[in-house]
Amino acid sequence: MSEEPKKLYRARDDRMLAGVCGGLGKYFGIDPTVLRVLFVAAAVLGVGGGIILYILMMILVPEEPG
Repeated sequence: MSEEPKKLYRARDDRMLAGVCGGLGKYFGIDPTVLRVLFVAAAVLGVGGGIILYILMMILVPEEPG
């Protein structure tokens, strides 16, 4: 009856570096490529500290259980 709450994990199968964008894509139901482009754009443009945010998520978000 009650759904389990969604949990954010770093993806094991859809990853380029650490699986952050793949995990976010699964969590929010969007294409991880869009998120990758946004992270790269944020890093290049210096908006929002894209690199810092990615590194923090890589450290704080657990890897998907295997």
